[in-house]
Amino acid sequence: MMNATITQLMNRRSIRNFTEETINEQHLETILKAAQQAPTSINGQQISLVVTRNKEKIAAIADIAGGQPQVASADVFITVVVDFHRPKSALESIGAEQVIHQSAEGMIVGAVDAGIMLNALQTAAESFGYGTTAIGGIRNNPQALIELLELPANTFPLVGTTIGVIDNTMPSAVKPRVALDTFAMNERYDADKVTQGAREYDKDLRTWWDKNGLTDMPSYADSTAQYYSKVYFPTIASTMKKQGFDFKDN
Repeated sequence: MMNATITQLMNRRSIRNFTEETINEQHLETILKAAQQAPTSINGQQISLVVTRNKEKIAAIADIAGGQPQVASADVFITVVVDFHRPKSALESIGAEQVIHQSAEGMIVGAVDAGIMLNALQTAAESFGYGTTAIGGIRNNPQALIELLELPANTFPLVGTTIGVIDNTMPSAVKPRVALDTFAMNERYDADKVTQGAREYDKDLRTWWDKNGLTDMPSYADSTAQYYSKVYFPTIASTMKKQGFDFKDN
């Protein structure tokens, strides 16, 4: 059974082409307020947002992310920051010491909360008819982004999202996914089914690309191999250590 929210979620797609129109300021404020209501672990609120509208800074972020044109053309770029500076400040006010940011659990907490925040931002923005794309490429050079955004210790820029007015002259379509029963499994994880589903999806995506006239696009296996057969953002660990995320629980 469909409703407006389900319809929006089912038709979600990454938008990489924007007009030069400006996002409504009241819309943007509402998007940020809606995102702020997203849950965080223990209500620690260890997520902050840096909202960038300055075109020179957006261009710099696009370069940091590897020269991505969909970033450069966006009206707004929002960086989702894992922020243990905030709870650390609260702990210090009562004479307590924060150590969670020096653990794998701390970074997992931050990553989970950042993902929830990203989804809230995009869902809110898309409800107004704007287009978005998640940008993990900011981790291509995290130190440069830290310096650009003047992030303090105990923070880390994990992911970002573009927001802009959709250029409807450029076609875009909802990309297919793996078969539902190889994604949502009943009672237990079925490794064989997942393997089979991944291989079938490789064929399905190839067919979908070809049907849309994009015969030069790689298949699921080929595109994933471009990234997952290597550590494609190799400076993350060293930058995290500089920011105070030096895990002591290994």
